[in-house]
Amino acid sequence: MTYKVQLPIFEGPLDLLLYLIKKDEINIYDIPVSKITDQYLEYLEVMKMLDLEIAGEFILMAATLMHIKSKMLLPPEEKAEEEAVEEVDPREELVKKLVEYKRFKEAAKDLKDMYGRQKNTFTRLPGGEKPMPQEEAGPAFEASLFDLITAFSKILKEVPKETFHEVIEDEFTVSKKIHDILHVLVKEPVLYFSNLFKNAKNKNEVVSMFLALLELVKLKEVVLTQTTSFGEIEIRRNPEWKKE
Repeated sequence: MTYKVQLPIFEGPLDLLLYLIKKDEINIYDIPVSKITDQYLEYLEVMKMLDLEIAGEFILMAATLMHIKSKMLLPPEEKAEEEAVEEVDPREELVKKLVEYKRFKEAAKDLKDMYGRQKNTFTRLPGGEKPMPQEEAGPAFEASLFDLITAFSKILKEVPKETFHEVIEDEFTVSKKIHDILHVLVKEPVLYFSNLFKNAKNKNEVVSMFLALLELVKLKEVVLTQTTSFGEIEIRRNPEWKKE
């Protein structure tokens, strides 16, 4: 790809691990390291393919996971010799970090929710006037970068393999796809992520469309939400967006 989206990674490696643990409903105190490591590396591969900037901490975590995985896969006799010296689960330190980080994340979310509730609280107006009724939106929360990568990976798997090596005469530019997405959102208030790629002809077009979406997120022109965890991602114009 000649186009590179400089998307700030607002979520780190611990966020990705917690995402994978939650997605697969894994016990955080008994992490299947081999499975999690493979999934973690798959996400990094997709991020590299998209030319997303990957912070060094992601690479360090990958090395840590592979080191733990190698220890967990030691033959029984070698493992017994190591355990005789130090009987420590190789996952213990990582689990401690994850549990502590999860606690802070949940506390931060609670504070954000409290602020949101306070923001939507109206006091009685002078003279007994009633506040203007507020339009209630359905429950929704912001989709994470990892939700996007998960959904994108599924789309890539659905693209016929034979089109990967097809010679394409027409280039699908990111700028053109940005225009296409915004054009759809003028007609429809909500665009579902899965429908975004319905008419894509090949992998090149799928990647260009995804990069266009990331650019719109970066520019805060669109917001991405979900009504359920790991559910369909909904794309909307950002009502608070102002062109600088």
